[in-house]
Amino acid sequence: MFFGCGSVSAAVLTGAQVGIFQIAIVWGIGIALAIYLTASLSGAHLNPAVTLALATWKKHPWKEVPLYLVSQLLGAFCAAAVLFWIYSAPLLAYETKTGIQRGTPESVATAMLFGEYYPNPSGKPMDQAPFPISTPQAFGIELIGTFLLVLSIFGLTDDKNGARPREGTAIFIGLTVTILISLLGPLTMASFNPARDLGPRIFSLFAGWGTVPFTANGIGWWFVYLLGPMIGALIGGGFYQKIIHPIR
Repeated sequence: MFFGCGSVSAAVLTGAQVGIFQIAIVWGIGIALAIYLTASLSGAHLNPAVTLALATWKKHPWKEVPLYLVSQLLGAFCAAAVLFWIYSAPLLAYETKTGIQRGTPESVATAMLFGEYYPNPSGKPMDQAPFPISTPQAFGIELIGTFLLVLSIFGLTDDKNGARPREGTAIFIGLTVTILISLLGPLTMASFNPARDLGPRIFSLFAGWGTVPFTANGIGWWFVYLLGPMIGALIGGGFYQKIIHPIR
């Protein structure tokens, strides 16, 4: 969360990144590093949708799921808090330059540093978006993206998959995220992770953006960014376990 949301903050506030791929690859590397650091300790779920899929399809103990979800959400919230402190001066300068008053509907332009919105604000108010995306479309995008991510995770971690890159599993999971963000990030900011969205979104509620994070897209904040990834993960895990895995 720190690396990924940090790349978004750097892009919007300082122009440090050029194009969606540079943001996407930072996300991918950050995820790969997190997996290498935590896989032997906790399995490196890092994502409530992945935890739900593993508990449903791979017999991860359900009794551990609540603690995983709380840990994921807390980690994302803390990362947002640290980034808010680090980027406080550039954020204030950006808001002053653009005339954005935090807490107004236009402040989605900076609230996007934390939570996610559709269409991708790209550092601007929603009414300046170059194209519209409906809530059902955004829901489908997040569902499909998470489906592909979890399908890839199951395949890359399947001991029966002799073709999987054993030492490079984390790298390929990170690259999968990189590809998905490159393709879908311009549309919905490409979450695929309920904790990634909800933790920073809750933080932004207390950091001056008020109700904007929960009203800008109407029901989309939970329908698109919480429900969509959860359903996509369940379908992706089930598709692998019931269709691909038995063939191996």
